[in-house]
Amino acid sequence: IAHENGIVFHTDAVQTFGKVEIDVEKQNIDLLSVSSHKINGPKGVGAIYIKKGIRLIPLIHGGGQEKGIRSGTENVAGIVGFGKAAELACSQLDEHAQKLSKITNELTEKVLDTIPESYLNGDRIQRLPNVVNFRFTAIEGESLILLLDSKGYQASTGSACSSNTLEASPVLTALGLDPVNVHGSLRISLAPESDEFDVDEFVNILSEAVKRLREMSPLWNQELDYDGVMCNKHDDCRRC
Repeated sequence: IAHENGIVFHTDAVQTFGKVEIDVEKQNIDLLSVSSHKINGPKGVGAIYIKKGIRLIPLIHGGGQEKGIRSGTENVAGIVGFGKAAELACSQLDEHAQKLSKITNELTEKVLDTIPESYLNGDRIQRLPNVVNFRFTAIEGESLILLLDSKGYQASTGSACSSNTLEASPVLTALGLDPVNVHGSLRISLAPESDEFDVDEFVNILSEAVKRLREMSPLWNQELDYDGVMCNKHDDCRRC
């Protein structure tokens, strides 16, 4: 669609790089940016792919480093570390993807089966193998991650880029979700080293945390005053 309208297409592949295969030609990508720290490389270094024929206007002028695109002394140690991290990540890409997909699929099924009115944000298949995003009715995500942190599990309510704002995720809102429910979202990211991750233990802790917060929630207690059946199949399950 972008190319049909004469628009250069850039994709932020920071979360994708080293997790799934990327082919800039098959995927019609003109510009692509990646970051080192997302694949266990050093912080403060990244890379950009620029399709031949596309000219970028530099924001930082000076000595002409980085082919004139970004002047300033290169972070050689960071670049070397990034290169090694990329080599390791890509050499085990398929192996890690299969392992993490298995864990996140198991996690998804157990969360939805165990916790009433829990929902998966996004598609079950068209997603990263290591990330899963849930939402829970009548839950404040920030409170949930604090309880999980006290049990030794670090999770988040969304991307680090939006951690300074209390507004509902614009992505989840654009999917048509109620902003109130969006605030009850929880994002869980697993690393290739997550061999010791115990799905059953985590789901039990998560279930207890959700139950505890709902016991203190006027919204949940008020909405439970009805004769109906809760399920995990419909967003409007209170009206099933």
